Amino acid sequence: MAKEKKVEQITDMEVDFAQWYTDICRKAELVEYASVKGFTILRPYGYAIWENMQRIMDEAFKKTGHVNVAMPVLIPESLLKKEGELVNGFAPEVAWVTMGGSEELEERLAFRPTSETMFCDHWSRVLHSYRELPMLYNQWCSVIRWEKTTRPFLRSREFWWQEGHTLHETAEEAQAETEQQLNCYADFFEKVLAIPVVRGRKTDKEKFAGAEATYTVECMMKDRKALQGATSHYFGDKFSRAYDVTFTGRDNKLQYPFQTSWGSTTRMIGAVIMAHGDNNGLVLPPPIAPIQVIVLPVAQHKPGVLDAAAALRDRLEAAGLRVKMDDSDNSMGWKCAQYEMKGVPLRVEIGPRDIEAGQCVLVRRNDGEKTVVALDELEQTVQEQLELVQQGLFEKAKKNLDEHTYAASSIEEAKALQEEKGGFIKTMWCGDVACELKMKEQAGMSSRCMPLRQETLGETCACCGRPAKTMIYWGIAY
Repeated sequence: MAKEKKVEQITDMEVDFAQWYTDICRKAELVEYASVKGFTILRPYGYAIWENMQRIMDEAFKKTGHVNVAMPVLIPESLLKKEGELVNGFAPEVAWVTMGGSEELEERLAFRPTSETMFCDHWSRVLHSYRELPMLYNQWCSVIRWEKTTRPFLRSREFWWQEGHTLHETAEEAQAETEQQLNCYADFFEKVLAIPVVRGRKTDKEKFAGAEATYTVECMMKDRKALQGATSHYFGDKFSRAYDVTFTGRDNKLQYPFQTSWGSTTRMIGAVIMAHGDNNGLVLPPPIAPIQVIVLPVAQHKPGVLDAAAALRDRLEAAGLRVKMDDSDNSMGWKCAQYEMKGVPLRVEIGPRDIEAGQCVLVRRNDGEKTVVALDELEQTVQEQLELVQQGLFEKAKKNLDEHTYAASSIEEAKALQEEKGGFIKTMWCGDVACELKMKEQAGMSSRCMPLRQETLGETCACCGRPAKTMIYWGIAY
């Protein structure tokens, strides 16, 4: 990738990171704004990225025994209110249906902000015996939350996601499921999206409404702000009791099952943009790229060039790669800029001189590195180069995370570090919500998580000086 700017319509991230992000979303044809405020249209290229994410995650879920289901989009108000914490947590964001055709409904219906209530209502009717457990369900759908401030992928009034919901015979099994899915998300972020994460537990203030415990994977973006990547929740038997979900146990007595839920959304596309993108546009990890390799014929008007380029395309497609050849009459410069902007991981160029020499040229999107490869080594070298793109993206993002994570022993130090350097600030914490609110008020940072991998940075809380209970990460988050 050349350092000079190639797409003038994209604002430099150093000038205005938020505008840079929005420019990429639209210029790369990922989304377009809909007629209803706060709603977006996933365009074909954006949806293709989401499809690749879905496919990879769905395979991982099914390997651990999960099956897909589909729940209704509307929830009766009385059903939503059965679990008090949940309805209170989502009340400001719920959209309601009050009319059916020309008639007013007897009861308001909520567009689902999440589906715990529908799963519990279903399970209360179909679960009978411990022999039917565990029930390991997942659904791919969209939900509606009436957000006040929206931004493509990061926060919109309708978004696409998967939500897993499971029932277990014992608390231990449910807790193991919660941890398993957290690790599944962490592996997806690191091995597929090439984004390193901090695995941890949310504070009680930040946990999911109604959960006993919420676990998260937290990411750092290029502007050193935090992004919550995905969450996994342990509910205990609270929802089962609220919705009267029971089963006959091994002792022939009625028992309440233990429940989990876990979810990830199209916000992950936003994470990819902000973790890997540059001033020329998207930079996509190969596993999720709709086009993994773009083949560009050089001097395509000359005899044999188009045929040679098509032959390379066909060979790479046969090797199982997602490949496109651009034989349009646009200039070579336009084509290079276009596919860089769309984040295609690898470019293959072939022209008359290459044909004569029995070679082609490979160009990596992430660092612009060029490699000349003999045509008979094409498939192997392309695979190697794609692996180098993936590795390079992860290493660069890991360097950003490591170099911008700082330890502090007081609110004043934490605030100074955030203002000067940004990133994650880790401190010791007493566990008191008053100190959590104090950090937000005085330093402008919210708690991100209590990392599963703990460190001892001292004996006292950075906020109040009392004995510390845990190490915690703070940051400014999307």
